[in-house]
Amino acid sequence: MHGPASVDVHQHLWPAEFVDALRARRQGPRLDGWTLHLPGEQTYEVDPAAHDVALRAALDAGCGRVLLALSSPLGVEELDPDEAAPLLAAWHQGARSLPEPFGAWASVNHVDPDLQQLSYLLKNGFAGLQIPATQLATPGSVERSAEVLRVCERAGRPVLVHPGPVANRRSDDKALPAWWPAVVEYPAQLHAAWWAWHAVGRTLLPDLRICFAAGAGLAPVHDERFAARGGYPLRIDPNTFVDTSSYGRRGLDSLIRVLGIDQIVLGSDRPYAEPTDPGLGAAATHAVRVVNPRRFLEGGRP
Repeated sequence: MHGPASVDVHQHLWPAEFVDALRARRQGPRLDGWTLHLPGEQTYEVDPAAHDVALRAALDAGCGRVLLALSSPLGVEELDPDEAAPLLAAWHQGARSLPEPFGAWASVNHVDPDLQQLSYLLKNGFAGLQIPATQLATPGSVERSAEVLRVCERAGRPVLVHPGPVANRRSDDKALPAWWPAVVEYPAQLHAAWWAWHAVGRTLLPDLRICFAAGAGLAPVHDERFAARGGYPLRIDPNTFVDTSSYGRRGLDSLIRVLGIDQIVLGSDRPYAEPTDPGLGAAATHAVRVVNPRRFLEGGRP
């Protein structure tokens, strides 16, 4: 499925150090064995095989580079700094020690971000920064996050926007289906972050390369409504990308119709989804899996 030089910018695999740190906690986010407890979500039975390094490496044997992201819905980045510190340290230590083809995104605490530490991580092996979409939920949120994002811009490193934790629900909402966060709340977060970025992000951070996971919740497909209500058409930004995670031919075809092929990058979201292909021929596949991810990560024009 992968060409020899393909790049997957969005997977999840928890190193042993991070698993141990989650099991050491007594409140969410925490692991009890392999049962995941998160505030605001139903318990989730994690498949141990999904975080087996050898098994994952075998799945990605044909991929030149695979970038792993801390699962932002865990809410680690939003914890009190003293609570977040051991989890973030375990993530960075474990992710850095994984073998090829794995690389990783750095993460920071957003209550009290350590910008010096982020700069160090970006200079020492991490591809860029993952930020929860909840940190970019409004134009004001983008402005408040600009100091963190600017560290990446100055370092020439990209940013991956990933769904964040869900809001705590009322007690009478417990009957929501287990798929509700992934289908309803995560795309809504990405939708908000996409439009907040387009409102003020490029003005604040003119050179930052940024990618929105899961097709930005298909927010770009609303370009006609944006033109009708915003008064001008969506401008295609060569440094703003979306990844393919969880969408197949219909979703990707819709995104390509709006953004063009050059802004679409492979992000599979393994182990929660599998790599998809727009089914538009060899040239489009090569663009999505090889050319565009490298441009997102390294810079350059289409």
